[in-house]
Amino acid sequence: MDDHELPAGWAAATVDDLGEYINGCAFKPTDWHDTGTPIVRIQNLTDPDKRLNVTQREVDPKYHIGKRDILVSWSATLDVFRWGGPLAYVNQHIFKVLPTEHLDDRFVEFALKKAISELINSEHLHGSTMKHINRKPFLAHPINVPPFPEQQRIVEKIETLFAELDKGEEALREVQKLLARYRQSVLKAAVTGTLTAYWRAANGPPQENGADLLARILKIRRETWQGRGKYKEPAEPDTAGLPELPEGWVWATMPMLGEFGRGKSKHRPRGDPKLYKGGKYPFLQTGRVRNSSGRISEYDKLYSDFGLAQSKLWPAGTVCITIAANIAESGILEIDACFPDSVVGLVPHEDIEGSYIELFIRTAKADLDRFAPATAQKNINLDTLNNVAVPLPPAEEQKEIADKVTTLVGASMVIERGLERELERSAALRQSILKDAFSGKLVPQDPSDQPAEKLLERIRTARAEKPKAKRKKAAA
Repeated sequence: MDDHELPAGWAAATVDDLGEYINGCAFKPTDWHDTGTPIVRIQNLTDPDKRLNVTQREVDPKYHIGKRDILVSWSATLDVFRWGGPLAYVNQHIFKVLPTEHLDDRFVEFALKKAISELINSEHLHGSTMKHINRKPFLAHPINVPPFPEQQRIVEKIETLFAELDKGEEALREVQKLLARYRQSVLKAAVTGTLTAYWRAANGPPQENGADLLARILKIRRETWQGRGKYKEPAEPDTAGLPELPEGWVWATMPMLGEFGRGKSKHRPRGDPKLYKGGKYPFLQTGRVRNSSGRISEYDKLYSDFGLAQSKLWPAGTVCITIAANIAESGILEIDACFPDSVVGLVPHEDIEGSYIELFIRTAKADLDRFAPATAQKNINLDTLNNVAVPLPPAEEQKEIADKVTTLVGASMVIERGLERELERSAALRQSILKDAFSGKLVPQDPSDQPAEKLLERIRTARAEKPKAKRKKAAA
């Protein structure tokens, strides 16, 4: 059978024929309350552990969702989900799907998954940063529909095959969790001195301990100050309640360790072509820091001389820390680059190992995230980072820690990449199963099944006879 030829008894349809699609309600942060009905946002579908915002706002019953309702996320993360939580309201950018009664709802779910995967790889995917699919091409996307009994046979076969894939993926993700815990334990051991305890014992007291190193750095800065106004000593860290450090270590703050400040991008509008025409200076956003895995070598755009004049070029080796949207993501510049004020930079003194500071930020990420208010876009201010107490080892031990962490974490990342490849293979196999299912190759056809064309006739007749909802008149 040709790939474009319909199997016996099948009929050509569209996503629109499969059901009704209700776009979610547009909730604002001002609608969020301490108690009330949960609001299901895209992040709650992709990560069930994400906190649900709740509201006391009354909304149209069409936005209510319950267990097992089919939801289609058509913006940012494009996928099909079954809601497994309590009675809730569906947020905008998510379709609530009401499958037609003439089709198996599980078949509709798999048909929508296939449609979304095809649309993602089509000209109908829009947006450079926030990917989305418009309603019209989504509803018009073609879907082949088999007779009802064959739908049920297809669903049973898919569920059997997917269940086997689920087991394998679950095992892979458990290993990923173990690796993540291992990496976190390595980082914790690094910044508490446990990782280098044997190294300290073998090498004896350092030529210059952490306290002397810090004093020397501050003395040099004081004597060579060329900044604006009178030199101001960085504030001492508040060590009340902090644990005792290994011998030779000292508590410090990031402003003590080098040049520390927010990035700049003053000009508005930010998309002004003058900022980028003939550009030659790399400019990066918070996403580049978040996705850098600790080393930042890629950028978003190139600033022109005009763009550079309203920004600041930070040197390679700068430790970057995000303070908006994604809190305390970190990485080290491998190129000279500009960044906006949603990123903070630390240019460490030559005797401060930037890699050590960056790995410390990773251990402090969860604590820093708690300082961010629960607003639409989470953020922390520079003062929060100014006051973070940093455990500072002697210079030689900083390098030893950075080298050990690179070796240990690097080995775990090799395993991690192998796991990711296996998960990608599993995802590809799912798509292959769906392709076979919707081309009539997964289960045999039964000539005694009523042709699907009859189903579609009933669906379209019922839709044509359904009273159309009256549009509310706009307020004068």
